[in-house]
Amino acid sequence: MENFVIHKAATRGAADHGWLKSHHSFSFANYYNPDRMNFGVLRVLNDDTVDGGRGFGDHPHDNMEIISIPLEGDLVHKDSMGNEAVINRGEIQAMSAGTGIYHSEYNKNGTAPVKFLQIWLYPNKRNVKPRYDQVKIDLTEKNVFHQILSPNAEDAGVWIHQNAWFNMGKFDKGAETTYQLNDKTNGVYAFILSGSVTINGQLLDARDGMGILADSLNVKAETDAEILLMEVPMEL
Repeated sequence: MENFVIHKAATRGAADHGWLKSHHSFSFANYYNPDRMNFGVLRVLNDDTVDGGRGFGDHPHDNMEIISIPLEGDLVHKDSMGNEAVINRGEIQAMSAGTGIYHSEYNKNGTAPVKFLQIWLYPNKRNVKPRYDQVKIDLTEKNVFHQILSPNAEDAGVWIHQNAWFNMGKFDKGAETTYQLNDKTNGVYAFILSGSVTINGQLLDARDGMGILADSLNVKAETDAEILLMEVPMEL
C-alpha cells in the first residue's frame, strides 16, 4: 500500500432508498468496490441521512465494533440488551456486538432529518459479551483534537475491543496542529466533516477521506473545518 490513499467525496458509493440516503466510503450492501473493502480494521464508514420519523428496524450484528456519531438531529436506539437511548449531536455511541445482538435506530424527529456516521471496526476479540456505551463529547475548545474513543475504559470517550483511537476537532481557518499516533504500527483514516484542510501536504475537502501510514499527521485548516481522525490497526 502507498503511504496514503485519498477517497474524494464524489467517488463514494451512494444509495437512495427514499427515506435513507447514504454514502459509503467502503464497500457496503449493493456498493462493491474491490479497491475499497476496508482500511485496516476499519470496515464501514457510512454517511447517513434518515428522513423524519423513519429508521432502521430490528436487525442483527455479531463480532463487530459499531460506532455511531450523530452530526445533526436525534437518533433513537433500542437493542436486545434492554438499552433504549436518544443519541444527540455532541455524543458518541459504541456497541460491541460480540456473540450477537439485535438493535434498531430511528429518527426521533417527525419532520427534520437526522444525519450520522455509522462506523464498523473488526474487533480484536471474538465472541465477547455484547455491550453498549454512550458518552458526551466536548469539542468546545477549538484548534485541538479531542479523544472520543480508545481501547481503554478509563480514558476519555467510549472504549471498544480494538487498539484504536478516534479524535475529533473543530478548527479555525489557518489553525495548525500535529497528531502523534498512539501506536506507530497503526494507520489513520481522516474524514473531513466540513471545510477544507491540508494533511501531510494533501488538500482535502468536506466529506473527503484519506488513509495515511505515517508516524504523525500535520494538519492545517484552509477554512473553518471539522475533522474526524480514526487511528486503527492495519492488520486484520
